[in-house]
Amino acid sequence: MSNIQETSGPGGASETTTVVSPTASPETEQKLKAAKSRTGKARLINFLEAYALLVLLALIAVFFCFWSETSSTFPTLANMRILLASQAVIGVISLGLLLPLLCQEFDLSVGNIAGLAAIMVAASVSESGNVLAAVALALTIGLVIGGVNALIVTRLHVNGVIATLGMSTILGGIILQRTGGLAPASNIPQSLTNFGTGLVAGVPVIFITLLVIAAITYFVLSHTSLGRQIYAVGSNMEAAKLVGLRTDGLRAATFVAAGLLCGLGGLLYVSRAGGASPNVGATFTLPAFAAAFLSAASVRPGRFNVWGTIIAVYFLAVLNNGLNLSGVDPYVNDYVNGGALIAGVALATVLYRRRTT
Repeated sequence: MSNIQETSGPGGASETTTVVSPTASPETEQKLKAAKSRTGKARLINFLEAYALLVLLALIAVFFCFWSETSSTFPTLANMRILLASQAVIGVISLGLLLPLLCQEFDLSVGNIAGLAAIMVAASVSESGNVLAAVALALTIGLVIGGVNALIVTRLHVNGVIATLGMSTILGGIILQRTGGLAPASNIPQSLTNFGTGLVAGVPVIFITLLVIAAITYFVLSHTSLGRQIYAVGSNMEAAKLVGLRTDGLRAATFVAAGLLCGLGGLLYVSRAGGASPNVGATFTLPAFAAAFLSAASVRPGRFNVWGTIIAVYFLAVLNNGLNLSGVDPYVNDYVNGGALIAGVALATVLYRRRTT
């Protein structure tokens, strides 16, 4: 709609000006409302895609708080502390696994890297009592094995799945040879176990450690050129090569960093458990993979990410913890972790296609 107004110009001449009314036609208003509605729906869908796992985590926790089978055991402060502390090791290993995944590489050796580090740390610190030497040993084991994985994949051009599966098998043999299938003597210094079981303002120290590691990892990946280059390699390796990125070097760096974090995870396990068992590494692998893949269904849908990994770790932990407290058979945990891995892969694929089409 428009109005015509006459005004006096310079020298008294009459000028005609057309003024467009701010009132739109009914058809235009309907189109604007439809556009706003679509925008609102899109925002809601984006929110649900990003935070559905976190919302589901909260709903499951509330359910176990009020379910008669778990209402007296699940919502206790002691159980919450156990939940936070017990999953910190899986969280650190999952973050290690996440790094090669960002470059579309798989590291199947993460569990046994952590397991070997735990066995060696427990044996070393029990004999010498030197905690600093044990820390150095755990990190060295992780760095060396991660470096070997990197060389095999990037220099010998062996498929990452095959290379790390072979490495995991070798590490399992080393663990068996070193322990004879028996847990090493556990005379862990109190200074180390205090770290694994200590509290700061009521929060487990080991959980705070996980958050610090996650924050550092997030900063490197999201706010440094190194992180952006890693994402670029994972998004399109050929394009990354064309723009001059050292793709082999970046892939190698993720394997080395993964080994380092897994070595640290083994150290944290000893500090928490006060020892190590020969088969502990095998128990880390599936939950770590499930959490890493579920991360692509949280926070940044369709992309593996740090905070999505942390949410996924505790989503699985809360679900398994509640089921255990209700008295279900232990094998149900395997159902949960295996199902979560399948669901994570499926959701990651669907959301990635949705974002790129």
